[in-house]
Amino acid sequence: MITAFVLLLTGCSSTTNPSSNAVDTNKKVQSQAKPGGELTYALATSPDSLDPHRSGLAVAVRAFRTIFDSLVVQAPDNTIKPWLATEWTISDDGKSYTFKLRKDVKFQDGTPFNSEAVKFSFDRIIDPTTQAKNAVALLKPYKSSEVLDEYTIKINLSTPSTAFLSNLSQAMLGIVSPTAVKKYGDQFGKHPVGTGPFKFVSWVENGDIVVEKNTDYHWGPSNVENKEVPYLDKLTFKIIPEEATRIGSVQSKQVLAAETVPPQNILALKNDTQTQLLQVNTIGLPYTLFFNQRKKPWDDAKARQAVQLAVDVDAIVKTLYLNTYQRAWSPLTPGILGYDESLKGSVKPDIEKANQILDELGYVKGADGIRVKDGKKLTLNYVDGAPNREKRNDIAVIIQQQLKKIGIDVQINITKDIAIVVQKNADYDLYGNSQVNSDPNALRAFYHTTTPEEEAIVKRLGGGSNSELDRLLEEGTVEQDPAKREEIYKKVQQFIIKDAWILPIYVFPYTVAASKTVNGIKFDSLGYPLFNDVSIK
Repeated sequence: MITAFVLLLTGCSSTTNPSSNAVDTNKKVQSQAKPGGELTYALATSPDSLDPHRSGLAVAVRAFRTIFDSLVVQAPDNTIKPWLATEWTISDDGKSYTFKLRKDVKFQDGTPFNSEAVKFSFDRIIDPTTQAKNAVALLKPYKSSEVLDEYTIKINLSTPSTAFLSNLSQAMLGIVSPTAVKKYGDQFGKHPVGTGPFKFVSWVENGDIVVEKNTDYHWGPSNVENKEVPYLDKLTFKIIPEEATRIGSVQSKQVLAAETVPPQNILALKNDTQTQLLQVNTIGLPYTLFFNQRKKPWDDAKARQAVQLAVDVDAIVKTLYLNTYQRAWSPLTPGILGYDESLKGSVKPDIEKANQILDELGYVKGADGIRVKDGKKLTLNYVDGAPNREKRNDIAVIIQQQLKKIGIDVQINITKDIAIVVQKNADYDLYGNSQVNSDPNALRAFYHTTTPEEEAIVKRLGGGSNSELDRLLEEGTVEQDPAKREEIYKKVQQFIIKDAWILPIYVFPYTVAASKTVNGIKFDSLGYPLFNDVSIK
């Protein structure tokens, strides 16, 4: 089953579920919580948008989860609990969900929260003009909503979906203020309004994002202790891409907390008497390099398998992350339903075999060591984003060196415009991405064949297509039996690795360094920070 957790940031902690002692500690901290003060929290990269429906970045969730609530929440034991919805029923055919909503909630702009607001939010996500990103995949197979009364809504699906309730708990399906969306239009992401514990104040491009406590808040979810107004007066997210500067800012007390601690700093911070450190693996899809199967020769499984055999992932993880990151073996992370443990060790570097495959494909090494076929050099266009998040640009450099040994010329293209290069034009041969998610149904958005209409909006990573894989992914969506779902998703993972659609690289551990004056930072079931319980000593 999915590993879910709520951890208190009170020093070094493991990645396992909290013990009863941890719960007692949390209650002790909350009894000592002092209202007031400001938390400064450094982010490693800048969000693309604070509109939950239009964002595609995990870093954005860290900020806008403070502003937006969801219908339900996923508890530490993986069960789904009420939040903005108080209860729900599911039709016998699994295609309709009827939710009863809270009657005491309002948006931060004064707009009432009701069935119309939920319908507006979900209809907005599937509207092509919204250009929604991850939210579209999470909401599928949503078809329509019916407002039964002010606080009762019926949601209709085109097919049953075992993942639907879990997906509704995610921040990218947060409920937005219809009034604010109509007022700000395409600029809603710069003026976000939800029902969350904090209200948006300001966002300086590539700079500070400021939110302040919502003094009307009293409907917090079950995974936080403080369900009322936050203790903090203000929360400021500072964008500090440079690793040394970000962590140094905590040690110099310029900020009180910072995310994504570099591997070389983890051991030192564990022994720092002024700083507390927490590390926990996220769940979902690991950082994965996708072959663009729209382009030759990467539409050929043999060419992809040659690269798969030539890339030494263990060397990458050891060199760049000093064994503080876990190597990935599958399209899924450990801890999620259906993860196939048997894939561990299934692919080992074999330069001789990789060379043999390329020989068989007709690629001949030239005088410079680069292979040529029909007068054309064998090149691989490796695209990655800037800034160098989690040393991903460095992965490109190592793979460039490794693939040169088998005669592939890797051309590295570092760009700030991933939306155009990758998502619109699909102008890459290899590109990496990851996704935090609670259910293996997340694989469908990445590996199931898309329609031309869907491709026109956002090009699916990799672009591969296989009818048998499509069938398995469709079965996984509707299967109700957890054991049968596990078997389906194991077959999916085995197919993807055997056919070399991807190169899984690492499982991302979310790490936070914070001053010991900070109490009560928690994490939700996916590893995102929650600030409802935070107070400053």
